[in-house]
Amino acid sequence: MTEATAVQTTVGEQIKQSPAVAAAIDTIVHETTTKCAQITDIREANPELKSSYDELLARCAAVKGRGLLYPYLASGAGNGALVELADGSVKWDMITGIGVHFLGHSNPGVIRAQAVAALDDTTKHGNLLSNFDAYGFGEKLLEHAAKGSKLKSAFITTSGAMANESAIKVCYQKRNGAPRVIAFKDCFMGRSVTMCQLGDSAGGRQGVPLSTQVDYMPFWTEAGVAAAGGEEKFIAQCVAQLDEFVARYPDQHACFIFELVQGEGGFRTAPREFFVALMERCKKHGIPVWDDEIQSFGRTTEMFAYDMLNLGEYVDVFCVGKMTQACATLWTEEMNPKAGLLSGTFTGNSSDFTVGNLLIDTLASGGFYGADGKFAKHFELFSQQVQALASRHPEWFPGVEGQSGVVGGVGGMMRFTPFGGDKDKIIKACKAMYDEGLICFWCGHGPFHVRFLPPLPVFDEADWPRVFEVVEKALAKVG
Repeated sequence: MTEATAVQTTVGEQIKQSPAVAAAIDTIVHETTTKCAQITDIREANPELKSSYDELLARCAAVKGRGLLYPYLASGAGNGALVELADGSVKWDMITGIGVHFLGHSNPGVIRAQAVAALDDTTKHGNLLSNFDAYGFGEKLLEHAAKGSKLKSAFITTSGAMANESAIKVCYQKRNGAPRVIAFKDCFMGRSVTMCQLGDSAGGRQGVPLSTQVDYMPFWTEAGVAAAGGEEKFIAQCVAQLDEFVARYPDQHACFIFELVQGEGGFRTAPREFFVALMERCKKHGIPVWDDEIQSFGRTTEMFAYDMLNLGEYVDVFCVGKMTQACATLWTEEMNPKAGLLSGTFTGNSSDFTVGNLLIDTLASGGFYGADGKFAKHFELFSQQVQALASRHPEWFPGVEGQSGVVGGVGGMMRFTPFGGDKDKIIKACKAMYDEGLICFWCGHGPFHVRFLPPLPVFDEADWPRVFEVVEKALAKVG
C-alpha cells in the first residue's frame, strides 16, 4: 500500500476491504449454512439434553420472577422457517419473535451482515457519537417512505415503544402541549408508561397511574357496520364521534393514532374510505395523523400499509420497527421538532443497521408486493389450508358472532379463528401447537384468534401443508 493510499483510506475501511477478513466472513457463512442445512423438518427434543435444558429454564424463571410462557430457548441455529431449540428439538417458527425475524433463521445474508457489523470498534451507536450506519439506515428507509408520502426526516431508536414515545413527543410539541390523544378501540402501542396507557388493554396498564388522556374511536368491524346499517352509515357515525370529541375538547388533541392494520387487536384493517373520512376530519381540525406500522410494516401487499391503502398524503408522523431491527420515527417537514426534544444514549448496535438495510433491500427487490405478489399468494395458500381444515373438522370452527369467516389478516399478517374465538381454548390451542412442533401466538380481544407472522421471504409455498399437519394434530387435542 502506498503512502498516498494509506492517507486516503481510513483504517476502518482497510479492515472492511481486507481480503483476509472477507475470506474469514465467507468461511463463517459457509460453515453456518452448511451445518444448518441439516435442519429440514421438525423433531422432538433429545432426551439426553432434557436435564440441562430444564436447568436452563429454571434459571430463566429465577431471573424473570416467573416461568416462561413457552419453554423456548433457541440453540442459535435454524433453517428458514425452522428453528432449533437448545434441547435439540426443531419447530416451525410461525411467529418469528412476534414479527422480528422476518428473514428466518440462520439466513446467510443475515449471518454475513452480522459478521460485517462485528468489525466495528464498538457495538453501540448513539446520538452524540455514531458511525454513519444509523443515518444510512434512516436514509434508506426515508428513500422508500417518501415515494408515497411527504415523510422527510427520521429519528432512529432501539425499540418500537421508544419510536412511539418519540412520535407522541413530536405531536405534543407541534400542538403546543395539547394533552389528549385519539386512538382506536383495541389498539396496542407498547409497554412504556405512556404507551401502555394509550393501548386499549386493561391488563397492560393494571396498577399504572393514568396520566394520559385518551379518547377511543370505534374501529371497522363487520358487527359495527351491520349495527350501523351499512358502511356509509358506519363511517358517518365515526366521523360524528370524532367531531364530538373535538367539540368537547377544542384544541386539546395532540394527534390521532392510526393502526391501518391492527396487530394485537386481531389483524383487522378497513377500507380506504373509512380512513380517508377520519384523516380528512383530522386535517380540518389541525390534528396530526400518526401512522403506527411497527407490526404491519413490510407484511402487507405493499412495503408501507399507507401505500396499500393510498393514504400517504395524509400521514404526518410514522413509526416502524420489529422486522427492521432498528426502529424509527419519521415525520414531514411541517412536523420537524425543535432541537433537544429527541435524543438518547443509544440508536442501536451495528448489526441492527446492517441487517435492517439488508431487510429493506430484500423487500424492495423480491417481487413480494402487489395483488399478484408473493405475500398475497402466501396469504391465499394459508387461507386455503384453513378452509380445508374447517371442512374436515367443522366442529372446531363454529360461527363467530359478528364475523363472517374463519380467516383474517392481510399478506404476512395471518390469523384464523377456531373454537368460536374462545380465549381459553385459543391459548390452549397455541400451546398444543408448540408441543406438536409449531410456534404461534394469539391476538384479538374477543373473539380471540390464532396468529401467524411467518418468515415469508424464506418460506416455501410447498410447506404450507406440512405446517397444517401440525396445526391439525394440535387442534385435535383441544377439540
